[in-house]
Amino acid sequence: MKIGLLGFGTVGRGVYELTSSRQDMQVVRILCRRDLTLPDVLVTHDFQDILQDPTIDTVVEAIGGLHPAWEYVSAAIQAGKHVVTANKALVATYYDQLLPMTQEKGVFFRCTASVGGGIGWLSELERVRRCETVRQVGGIMNGTCNYILDAMTTRGLTYDDALAQAQTLGYAEADPTTDVDGFDTWHKLIVSANIAFGVSLETSQIPVSGIRRIQACDVQAFRERGLTCKLVSTARDVGGVFSAYVQPTLFPACEPEAIVPTNYNLITLVGNTSGRQSFLGQGAGRYPTAYNVVQDCVDFLRGQGFYGVYGPKVSVSNQEKLMYYVRGGSDAWLEDNVAQHWGSAVITRPVAVEQMHQWLREHPSVFLAALPEKR
Repeated sequence: MKIGLLGFGTVGRGVYELTSSRQDMQVVRILCRRDLTLPDVLVTHDFQDILQDPTIDTVVEAIGGLHPAWEYVSAAIQAGKHVVTANKALVATYYDQLLPMTQEKGVFFRCTASVGGGIGWLSELERVRRCETVRQVGGIMNGTCNYILDAMTTRGLTYDDALAQAQTLGYAEADPTTDVDGFDTWHKLIVSANIAFGVSLETSQIPVSGIRRIQACDVQAFRERGLTCKLVSTARDVGGVFSAYVQPTLFPACEPEAIVPTNYNLITLVGNTSGRQSFLGQGAGRYPTAYNVVQDCVDFLRGQGFYGVYGPKVSVSNQEKLMYYVRGGSDAWLEDNVAQHWGSAVITRPVAVEQMHQWLREHPSVFLAALPEKR
């Protein structure tokens, strides 16, 4: 296998290093914006050098973002090259274009490192679906948010201090919006649910709420009641009715999610035969992520393409009812749905997830968290 590598940052360098001693695959060209000299690879600033090289059969995209990543990936597929990517935003946004295109061109496409970093979560979904139906997927999918929430819970840091520490350690970007507002988790949920259920969810119907508004008083209120807050994704298939959402959620101390430390992920599936299975591991990092990129390349060598067939577009209906902790806003609707008070916050009666998120969109300064569901 001859690989054209797009990007030489954290993941790209890891892919180069992990493949350098292999006999079955070789990075032969690297697209890099900066000047770079390597002893065994041609480095270029022009993507056309990779696209037009007939010896390159596989493109690994490790530049991130939507543009020009989408233009590069789609051009590579059209040129008949296999593609591996770790780019969850790309896969979630262009899912309905990517999968039909790869089928039309007869090329392989995989994205295992896009969800869970080094966990190999999507490959496990593929394996599970060979024997059973997946009914639910989700969990803690963002290491940045988990680090912040863990630091606030276990060490008493404020949100700002926990975020600053995460940035210093390289767990959070200078602009953490994508992480703390839940969009990174949202992208990962979309990719996971589409593969798990064999469909393409209507993304505009999947609500997301992040952790930006959480305060020390919230964490204290949770601690006093034996609860821990985590940012969690959930997607379900109940007899062909699909639900999917991302939101802060409270867990009792006895639940596995409550004790997931620092920047770790804990991702879960529920199958109709095997029941509940959870996967814990590093959600990011050079070698864990690059490892799964290389695993995808090995799958190509074995003739293994995408994790399942491209499924039909389906609507999402979040009508399941949950109780919510709500602090920072009030109106007649909320007052009519108050079940109890926790200091300056309220606990709602069971309300539909869709209705709660609609209310939240009208009150963006509010922090909310779903109370524990019965398992």
